[in-house]
Amino acid sequence: MNYLSVENISKSYGEVELFRNISFGINKNQKIAFIAKNGTGKTTILNIIAGIDNPDTGKVISRKELKIEYLSQEEKLDYNLTVEQTIFNSDNDTLKIISAYENALKNPSDEKAYQKAFEKMEQANAWDFETQYKQILFKLKLENLNQKVSSLSGGQRKRLSLAVILIHKPDLLILDEPTNHLDLEMIEWLENYFAKEKITLFMVTHDRYFLERVCNEIVELDNGSFYTYKGNYSYYLQKKEERIAAEQASISKAKNLFSKELEWMRRQPKARTTKSKSRIDDFYKIKEEAHKRRDNHKVQLEINMERMGSKILELHNISKSFGDLQLLNKFEYVFKRGERIGIIGKNGTGKSSFLNIITQKLPVDSGKVVVGETIKFGYYTQDGINPKPNQKVIEIIKEYGEYIPLTKGRKISAAQLLERFLFDRKRQYDFIEKLSGGERKRLYLCTVLIQNPNFLILDEPTNDLDIITLNVLENFLLDFPGCLLVVSHDRYFMDKIVDHLFVFRGNGVIEDFPGNYSDYRTYEDSKPKESNTQIQKKDSRVSTATKIKLSFKEQKEFDAIEGDIEKLTAKKEEIEAKFIDGSVVGKEINDLSVKLQEINILIAKKEERWFELSSKLEG
Repeated sequence: MNYLSVENISKSYGEVELFRNISFGINKNQKIAFIAKNGTGKTTILNIIAGIDNPDTGKVISRKELKIEYLSQEEKLDYNLTVEQTIFNSDNDTLKIISAYENALKNPSDEKAYQKAFEKMEQANAWDFETQYKQILFKLKLENLNQKVSSLSGGQRKRLSLAVILIHKPDLLILDEPTNHLDLEMIEWLENYFAKEKITLFMVTHDRYFLERVCNEIVELDNGSFYTYKGNYSYYLQKKEERIAAEQASISKAKNLFSKELEWMRRQPKARTTKSKSRIDDFYKIKEEAHKRRDNHKVQLEINMERMGSKILELHNISKSFGDLQLLNKFEYVFKRGERIGIIGKNGTGKSSFLNIITQKLPVDSGKVVVGETIKFGYYTQDGINPKPNQKVIEIIKEYGEYIPLTKGRKISAAQLLERFLFDRKRQYDFIEKLSGGERKRLYLCTVLIQNPNFLILDEPTNDLDIITLNVLENFLLDFPGCLLVVSHDRYFMDKIVDHLFVFRGNGVIEDFPGNYSDYRTYEDSKPKESNTQIQKKDSRVSTATKIKLSFKEQKEFDAIEGDIEKLTAKKEEIEAKFIDGSVVGKEINDLSVKLQEINILIAKKEERWFELSSKLEG
């Protein structure tokens, strides 16, 4: 079923033509990713589809009464409302029924009103809807329903905007970089949610694991032309390489880029399952694999950076707190030459503060940060650049450096570095005011790299960068011979660039893991699941802060879960006993093995759901 058709649309701004005569359609249950370079009109096309902007020529035709929700980069929230009021501020009939039921619960003495609200919940089958929307809020860490939108952080407001459109369940979801401002746990939840839900998506994202695991079609705007690929990211890479080879066989550089990317994709593990296929319990084995990945890379850009001395960076028993929030607790680490460390953890666990401590922008409460005399930091922050009025692209980069020295007396000039990062000679003489948000981030990266640091610190460098730029950045960093410390929620980027991780657990706990992000997830998934007895001991998991209360249906579900787990555990033990005593033979072995796997998955799901519901209770 066709939801929406885009017919021959064109758009120009002054003399700059973004695209011409573009046509495509969006059908029910399609999950389409839209790929294009920064500054070529991605957001403009999203705005045209959403009805916010109009094309110069052509038209957009949609089905009658098609419900469209659009998550844009610009906020459209009412700062005077609370989180709960924002959720219910819509024409969704089911939400109105739930709102009436919630109000009836607050006035238990009015039995007539409660009975009427309860019956409407039953008639509309609103229990499942209520459970689902509260689970969405819980997963996106928006549990305080009474908090005013005006008091939320920028990241929280972005997550609230995402929650609103997911809860409203439109026919078509249009998303502009939905994973920005989400931590890794939230991204993986959203990825699984989109992958399993029957939902129609049209989105811009640079998250390549998202593209691989969620999308069933990719459309690309490249040099003003539109291309369609009926598959996920791996399929796109393969077909794009073939297209480039057919169109311009002489441009081996561009062709080679996608060839390398496809080769790397094929070497990666598939999306993880509920139960890891292999138990990894030897950290040294993981470390060995991580070093193999690094050794496999052939250095092409031989940067001649300033020599590092014997002392690089030492952290001695450093601690840092903000009030009751402890970020670091006597953390120790001595950096070695060529280390490539990724930093992961939930929002608010102190990742950016840690980078500011290392660069001595933020003092420690106790302990000592010792920086070697030869160390030159290159620090890419989330703040970006602050250009002067009427400054041109080439002028701002030359303020930081004229060239990067290479071995054998060679060098990369400022102009050549800009070209490498997709600013052609004409674009280099444009005023910075003309650049898109992604192009500004790209330029900011160049200003950091042109200073030729020997210790690079990158705080969320992948935000707002297109996939082509990410490939360029990754290739540059793989050739970079110095130390690298990266905070990023881009799992693909981390897998490709880092050798081991600092895992920020919260409350000052930091774990050193010797592998990349996929290694870490595999290891975490291979840990034995906790028993029901262990779950009951974990009262500390239930926060004393105000949480979302359980609905009537959730309370019934919560009360039944423990009994369900006990029954499943008994069945599991019964099957395991049969294997131990050798009473099963032939086909029965295979049947019982499948049954045992199903039971283990069910137990894991029940335990996870128990944690979710218990976390909503007031401590």
